[in-house]
Amino acid sequence: MSKSILITGASKGIGLATAERFFQADNDITDFVLLARASDEFTVAEAEMRENNPHGKTLTCYQIDLFDRDAIAALLPQIMERHGKIDVLVNNAGFTAPAPVHEIDFVDFERTIGVNLYAPFLVIQHLLHLGNTFEFIVNIASTAGITGRSGWLTYSSSKAALIAMSQVLREELAIYGTRVVTISPGRCATALRRKLAPDEDPSTIMQPEDVAAAIEMLHSDVGRFVDSENLVVRQ
Repeated sequence: MSKSILITGASKGIGLATAERFFQADNDITDFVLLARASDEFTVAEAEMRENNPHGKTLTCYQIDLFDRDAIAALLPQIMERHGKIDVLVNNAGFTAPAPVHEIDFVDFERTIGVNLYAPFLVIQHLLHLGNTFEFIVNIASTAGITGRSGWLTYSSSKAALIAMSQVLREELAIYGTRVVTISPGRCATALRRKLAPDEDPSTIMQPEDVAAAIEMLHSDVGRFVDSENLVVRQ
């Protein structure tokens, strides 16, 4: 039976690497629903995937700012009407504006929590209210949510909350047979990481494709035996 996957933050980084990995594989996921803010990167990523589609999969891209709660509420019924169901959900979209506590702009704090925590919650809750039951949910957190980092207060707080939320979801959604997994990547060469560590050489750290491989493993039959509420992935 064919399955669908919804990935947020799919224009670059871990989101795009995950989309490409599942899209190019000969697997039972045939319907791809990708969400990201409007950007040249998203346009290019969509075009490249359409040009290289060896298994004839379906690809639908939706432009959305996941900080906009009204936009989420409006879009998800459209997705359900068009796609019928979402079997696999990867909550990957993220935002950060690193600053020490006395310099944090509360607007940035609100956006960090909105994108990193509220958006995953709203996507899950809205889809549940629309009658969707998931097979597999992956929430992308961070090792910064396990151990706070100086200058990363807003980001670390959002990811710590996401880890805790995922633990609750794992218990509550078990009644539907839903597996909920949190992945906490360590240093990974993404645009978000460049904001957090601008002087770091990205070639010396883990790549988005490595995290995508971990997600693919967790979705596999072997991954079902990985009993971890929060899987740390790092070099």
